[in-house]
Amino acid sequence: MITLENLGVHLPQGYLFKGVNLQINRGERVGLVGKNGAGKSTLLKILSGKQQGSEGKIHLSKGTNIGFLTQDIVIDSTNSVFEFLNQSNEKINEIRTRLDEINHLLVVRTDYESDSYMSLLDELSELNHAYSLFEGHTWEERIVTTLKGLGFLEEDLDKSLNSFSGGWKMRAELARILVNQPEVLLLDEPTNHLDIISISWLETYLQKYEGIVLLISHDRLFLDNVTKRTLEISLGKILDFPYNYTKYKALREEDLDRLEQAKKQQDKDIKQTEMLIDKFRAKSSKASFAQSLMKKLDKTERIEIEKDPTSRMRLTFPLSVQPGKWVLELDQMGKTYGEKLIFKDINITVGRGEKIAFLGANGVGKSTLLKRIMNEVEGDGLVKYGYNVNIAYFAQNQAEELDTELSVYDTVDSIAVGEIRKDLRSILGTFLFTGEDVNKKVKVLSGGERTRLALCQLLLSPSNFLILDEPTNHLDIASKEVLKQALINYEGTFIIVSHDREFLDGLTNRIWEIYNKTLKIHHYSVQEFLKKKAEEQREISQSAKGSKVIVTPKEVVKEVSKPVTASNEKEIKRIEKEISDLESKIEAMNLVLADLDYTDESKAQKIVSEYEGLKNQLDEKVLFWERILE
Repeated sequence: MITLENLGVHLPQGYLFKGVNLQINRGERVGLVGKNGAGKSTLLKILSGKQQGSEGKIHLSKGTNIGFLTQDIVIDSTNSVFEFLNQSNEKINEIRTRLDEINHLLVVRTDYESDSYMSLLDELSELNHAYSLFEGHTWEERIVTTLKGLGFLEEDLDKSLNSFSGGWKMRAELARILVNQPEVLLLDEPTNHLDIISISWLETYLQKYEGIVLLISHDRLFLDNVTKRTLEISLGKILDFPYNYTKYKALREEDLDRLEQAKKQQDKDIKQTEMLIDKFRAKSSKASFAQSLMKKLDKTERIEIEKDPTSRMRLTFPLSVQPGKWVLELDQMGKTYGEKLIFKDINITVGRGEKIAFLGANGVGKSTLLKRIMNEVEGDGLVKYGYNVNIAYFAQNQAEELDTELSVYDTVDSIAVGEIRKDLRSILGTFLFTGEDVNKKVKVLSGGERTRLALCQLLLSPSNFLILDEPTNHLDIASKEVLKQALINYEGTFIIVSHDREFLDGLTNRIWEIYNKTLKIHHYSVQEFLKKKAEEQREISQSAKGSKVIVTPKEVVKEVSKPVTASNEKEIKRIEKEISDLESKIEAMNLVLADLDYTDESKAQKIVSEYEGLKNQLDEKVLFWERILE
């Protein structure tokens, strides 16, 4: 449990928030929202202990473990991806080290009947029990499952972590946090570096998580599917709503409408009071009346409303000219980097008006194919553009390519041509750059502001074919909704890569996927595509589990060639009895599981957990029995 008592953070420009009192209980999954700069990341840093509040207290249960994923983490490790996680749990490492020491001593010592030898056996049993409590027997399996769920391939696990990009390092850090199962998960934009498949995996993982989850995300569907409570930082306060994001947003808008009406009436009353004060303050006979009005006005608590600037943002992509019936043709398209094949044998024609979502895991070649279409990289095959085709291309790093020394205004002025230059300030206003903002240097802009500026550049390049590679990165939820509406109204053709499922839903009429090193076309919705992918993953997982060979005690006995000594025969018989008892319990549980009602999630989870616990105990006993025989 987390309790905040009168928590406040004061900066030179004023309070981020103050007087915050709230409680988050075990099992709650909470979304943290608010405009950029409201203090969301600061609150997570305070909860994690990385930063101190200016005032107030935070109460945590004693010994609470906290996992904190930040946006600005720096990871420098020469370990392999697997070892980065494998060495991350101090308690499991300590038990494993001692188990290895004891097993070595049991092999080299021959004083089987001595008290010290029997003490080693007792310690071994205790450590194995502790190892089981920490789920040590499934530790490595959990590591592999988590890494693969977050998009790492089997061949990636032995590679040095430093050989990966910052985004993949962030995935490894997220995996490290998840696999250690802390009581509190603090996640700051966990989906930023994940592909659409990995986001679905993480979503399912968090839905089953038993601890506290507090997360910041600009992915509306992710928030809806994971959280059931929303905290909003607004005007120095933290507002608490017992709903997921969509329901919170609807109720919040109703509240703001009521507040706006109340503010209009209050402003009207204040204006009338000020007029009366001005009228009577100079008259001695009315001075006391004017004074009382002034005191009343001073005590009035002014209604404040935090406006959403994107509510007035209207974005349109102008159509240059109508192209012919087809806009793009790919003939025997292929690409390799050295000996590594990215894709091959891609043959497709894109017709006018097609709206294409290009989906799939990171690293399969989506961005590379877009660059081949733009002839930015060389490769096999031909790219042909249709009649009158004008392409506007938004690369994944488009915002980073802006000249940081130019001002906002000069950035768009450098590419605008013709009469539209007269309206540049109005256009920038549409992208929320108003007043003095247009004179800011690009280097001082946030990631979201740079993305909006790059999209503004795209607007000033009339087209009939848009190619957009992750245009929603760094955009908040409201800005993404504006961009989505602009694309819905776009009369041209577009191909878009995005990991935001809610953004893509209802936007496209077909899906591209790089599958088995070539391009596969799907004509169903994004949600249907993800559902089919999830089913495929489950089938693969079940197939892998079904292929495991379970070694029973009887099978082990056949392989033992050395005779059992009298000194440990008693210990062996005791363990064999325990193994037999566990096997009987597991057989009984198999009958229970066969008739289990899985619609009662709480009961089903409890029974399944009990079953897994019995299996882990059996594995532990068999392993211990096998070592003594040796």
